[in-house]
Amino acid sequence: MRLLQKPSWHGRPAHETRARCPCHTCSRLAFPVFTGNARSSHTPATRRLLMRTALMVCFAGWCACLASGETVYRRSMERVASMDPANAASIYAARSSQLVYETLLEYDYRARPYRLIPGLAAALPEVQSNGLVYVVRLDPEARFQPDACFGLDADGRARGRAVTADDVVFSLKRLGDRRVASPGEWLVLDTIRGMRAFAEASMGGAATDYARPVSGLEALDAQTVRITLTRPAHQFVWYLAMCFTAVVPREAVEQYGATFGSHAVGSGPYRLAEWRRNHQMVFARDPAWRGWRKGPAALVPGADEVPFDRVVYSVVDDVSTQWLCFLAGELDFLGEVSRDNWDVVIDGAGGLSEPLKQRGITLYSMPTLEVAYIGINMEDPVLGSNRALRQALNCAFDSAAWVRFFNHRTIVCDGPVPPGTDGRLETPFPYAYDPDRARALLREAGYPDGIDPQTGKRLELTVDLGRTSQDARESTELLASFYGRVGISLKAQYHNWPTFLRRVSERQSQMFRIGWVGDYPDAENFLQLFYGRNVSPGPNRCNYANPRFDQLYEAACAAQDEATRNRYWAEAQELVREDCPWVFLHFQKAYSLSHARVRNYMPSDFPYGTEKYLRTPVAGDGR
Repeated sequence: MRLLQKPSWHGRPAHETRARCPCHTCSRLAFPVFTGNARSSHTPATRRLLMRTALMVCFAGWCACLASGETVYRRSMERVASMDPANAASIYAARSSQLVYETLLEYDYRARPYRLIPGLAAALPEVQSNGLVYVVRLDPEARFQPDACFGLDADGRARGRAVTADDVVFSLKRLGDRRVASPGEWLVLDTIRGMRAFAEASMGGAATDYARPVSGLEALDAQTVRITLTRPAHQFVWYLAMCFTAVVPREAVEQYGATFGSHAVGSGPYRLAEWRRNHQMVFARDPAWRGWRKGPAALVPGADEVPFDRVVYSVVDDVSTQWLCFLAGELDFLGEVSRDNWDVVIDGAGGLSEPLKQRGITLYSMPTLEVAYIGINMEDPVLGSNRALRQALNCAFDSAAWVRFFNHRTIVCDGPVPPGTDGRLETPFPYAYDPDRARALLREAGYPDGIDPQTGKRLELTVDLGRTSQDARESTELLASFYGRVGISLKAQYHNWPTFLRRVSERQSQMFRIGWVGDYPDAENFLQLFYGRNVSPGPNRCNYANPRFDQLYEAACAAQDEATRNRYWAEAQELVREDCPWVFLHFQKAYSLSHARVRNYMPSDFPYGTEKYLRTPVAGDGR
C-alpha cells in the first residue's frame, strides 16, 4: 500500500486543548492541558512536566452512551470513504472492511516471519501447471451475514446464504471492472488470464456484463474455483490476503448500487452496526461467525479472556487529543507515539517510562515494512543521466543525524527493501555517509565543490513535498544542511497532496519525497517500484529504466523455487543500489501503546481483520 502521507509528529500551534470523548455524543470533557510543537512558547521541559502531571490525574473510564455489560475495544482512525473492499485504498479502509469481509487467505496472527493460512478457503490453494493454476476450495461453513438483499424468511427476518465459488469469481471480476475503478485493479489486470479483455469490455454498454467469461476464472463447483494466471507469479498467494480481493455478494452490490460502499454485507466476524461519517464506526461481533468456534480466531490464550463484543473506531484528528483520550481510557490503543510526547512515553533506555508502566500501559515497538525515500526523476536532464551525481547525494546524506532527528524511531536505510522481507539483500550499503567521498563523486559528476560549471554558481536541486507540516519543513531543512556541507543547494517546494501527486505522476518533479508501505512481505512488492512497465503514473515514480533490471524482475516473478528467485532479487537490488534512482532515507519503526484490558495484541505489518484475535478479561475477574 502506498504511503501517501503521514500525520505530522508535531502538535498544532500551542493552545489550550480539551480532550472530548471520541464517541461525539456525550458531553464529558477531560481536563485542559497546554500542548504545542517544538516552536511553541512551551519549552520541552515544560511540556514534559505538563504531561507528567496529566499522568497523575484520575480520568473517568468509559462513556455511558455504550450499552452496559458489553466489552468494547476503542481506537482512533482516519476517515473512511467506503466500506467496499474493492475501493479500500487506505490503511483504515482496509482495516474496517476486513472486520466485515473475508479474504480467501489471511496472515497467521502469531507467525513471524509472516505466513499465510486459510481464511474463507478451506485450505491453502493447490498450485498446478508449474505455478500457472491455483485451485481454491471454500470453507463449506462460510456464510454471508443476514441482509435484506438475500430476501426475507416467513417471519420477515433477513436471510443469509452460503459463500460460493461464484462469489469469488464475481468479486475478482469487480477488480477488473473499469466502472468500479478499483485501486486494486493491478492485482488482476495482467495477472489473471482474460482479465484485461474483460476490463476493456466493461466500458462499453449501459452496464458491465458480468456474464462475460474470463478464461482465467472458473467456478468448478459450488465451493471450488480455479484461477489461471497469464504467467507464473509466486506473489499471487499474497494477493489473496489483500483487502481488495475480499469476497462480496452480488446481491448486495446490485441492490445497493452506488451506495454499496455504505452497506457492508460480508461473511466476517463483525457487522457494521453504526457509521456516522467523519465521526465514528461501530462494529458488533457476529456470534454466529464460524471462526469463533473453529479456525484461527478460536485460539484463546486464556480461559479467563473473551473477544470484544464491539469495536469502535473514532475519528480523532489532533494528535494531542488522541493522547489525552488514550490517557483517559477513552481509547484502548494508541497507534503512534507523537514526537511531542516522546520523552513522556519513552525512557532513556528506549523502554516505557515508569509512570506509564504503573498505569498498566504496554509499549509495543517493531520495525515495519516501510521505506521512505527521495525519488529522483530519471528523465530530469541534470540528474537522470548522471549516476555519479546521484551517488554523491546518497553519500552526503547523514543517516545518523537523521535517525536522531526522528527520536530513533527510524532505521538507517541500506536499499529499497526493508528488513523482514523475503528476498532482501543483506550486504553492506555501498553509499554510507561519507562527505569526502560525496565531494569526490561531485568532481567525477562534473560539479567540483558543488559548482555548476555552466553558471559558476552552486548546483541547485529542487525537491517536492506533499505536506506542509512543521515536521516536514524541519526535516527538509536538516536535509538541506547535509547537502550544503558538500556545496549543493537544496530548494524545497511544498504542495498539497493532490498537487504533489499530480506533479509526480506527470513527471514534473526533479526530486520528490515519498514512501512505500509493503502490501505483502516479499521483495517483489518493493522492487516493482523500479520495473520499466510501471513508470509514471504507475508506482515506478522515478521512471527508472534498466533493461537488465526488468529481465531480473520478470525472471524472479516466474521462478518457482525460492533460492533461484532470491538470486535474481539480489542482483536486481545491487543494480538499484548502483544506479541510485533514490536517495535512501530510512526504514520505519512503529511505536504503539495499549491499556491492560487489551489482551493478545501482537504488532503486525498487516493488521487487517486482526481485531478478532483481541481479548479482554472476563467480567468480574477484577483485572
